[in-house]
Amino acid sequence: MPLRMAERFRGFLPVVVDVETGGFDAEHDALLEIAAITLSMDSDGFLRPQTTVSTHVEPFPGANLDPRSLEITGIDPTNPLRGALGERQALDHIFHVVREAVHASGCQRAILVGHNAAFDLGFLNMAIRRTGHKRSPFHPFSCFDTVSFGGLAYGQTVLSKAVLAAGLPFDSREAHSAVYDAERTAELFCSVVNRWRQLELFERAHSGLDAV
Repeated sequence: MPLRMAERFRGFLPVVVDVETGGFDAEHDALLEIAAITLSMDSDGFLRPQTTVSTHVEPFPGANLDPRSLEITGIDPTNPLRGALGERQALDHIFHVVREAVHASGCQRAILVGHNAAFDLGFLNMAIRRTGHKRSPFHPFSCFDTVSFGGLAYGQTVLSKAVLAAGLPFDSREAHSAVYDAERTAELFCSVVNRWRQLELFERAHSGLDAV
C-alpha cells in the first residue's frame, strides 16, 4: 500500500518557509518578504517541492529597519515597484495556498520547515499576533529545522554548504531572496527525507518484507 503524506508526519504537512526581515528581533524589526513552498509525496513515499507562493511585505507602522540587514538582503522597502502587501494581506495570501495544500494532502495542519526555523517561525508568529490573525494553518511552535537535518545527513549546518554537500546547486548571488532560499531549503529537506526513505526501502527489500 502506498505511503500517504498524511501518514508520514503524523498528520502534518511540511511547508518550507523563508522570511527576509529588517533585523533579528521579531517583535520590533520589519517582516519584508515571505515565501512558502508546499511539498507533495509520490506513491513510493518520496517528497518533492510542489507549489511556491511568495510576497513582499510592507513594514508595519513603527517597524525597525536595520541598515545592515537591508544591505545583506538588498531590499529597498521604499521601492514602489516591490508591490508589497500589508502584513494581514500577506498572511492571507500565503495561508490560502497552504490551507489548500493541507486539505488536498489529507493532513490536519501544516508544520514549518526552515533553515534556522525558529527565526522564520518567530517572525511569522509575531506577524500573526500583530494582525490578530485567527486562521493560521501552521503549528504554533513545532517545526523542522534543516540546520539539524543538514548536520545529520551531510555534516554541514550552513545552508549553502549543506545544499552543495547534498549534490545540489547553490548560487550565492541569488541568496537572501525569500523565494530562492526557500527553494534551496525545500530541496535540502526533500533530499534528507528521501535519502532516509531509500534506506528504508533497501532494508525492507533485503529483509524479505514488502515495501509500504
